[in-house]
Amino acid sequence: MENVLVISEEALAMIRGLRDQEPGDGEIGLFIEVTGTRQGQYAYELAFIPTEDAEAEHHVERHGDLQVMIPHQSVEPLRGASLTMGEDGLAMDNPNRPVASPSMAAPQGTLEGPLAEQVSQVLLEAVNPAIAAHGGRAELVSVDGTIAYLKLGGGCQGCGMAQVTLKQGIERILKESIPELTEVVDVTDHASGADPYYQQSKK
Repeated sequence: MENVLVISEEALAMIRGLRDQEPGDGEIGLFIEVTGTRQGQYAYELAFIPTEDAEAEHHVERHGDLQVMIPHQSVEPLRGASLTMGEDGLAMDNPNRPVASPSMAAPQGTLEGPLAEQVSQVLLEAVNPAIAAHGGRAELVSVDGTIAYLKLGGGCQGCGMAQVTLKQGIERILKESIPELTEVVDVTDHASGADPYYQQSKK
């Protein structure tokens, strides 16, 4: 089966390095989904998941020893796109453009109450120290029911792998610390980030 994506050797090396840091003994693959639009371009979610979690409707392709899983509805928007390395990091180069670019509604909710206080405390004590090494930070925007809305800043704003950071790191830490929390939503305006790439640590 023909691959939907093109991934450069440099980008593959970087993704493998991130993948190999994931816990567990099973094979880990890269999940890529088009989640909406932003500033006239597609927005994406990238996450590392066990390859055994691939669903029947996923398009599955291999890039060397890396398995990539793409939901059926994201195949055409991603067809012909490339993951490459620029001067500053990993970037998605997609020739496809969405028909419309609806703006995201501002989250409703509150910054008051015990759940909001718990989220703020975990961000301060556990999350931000962990992502500070990459120049990033997370800020609570609001809590609506059991959903927390976060804004990412610093090196995480505009980061092409921000959703990996969110899903594999921030959300996992928050849910483990606060069992009643059901979802963590990123409402960052990544398009305004100064460097919309995954920033590698400078050696």
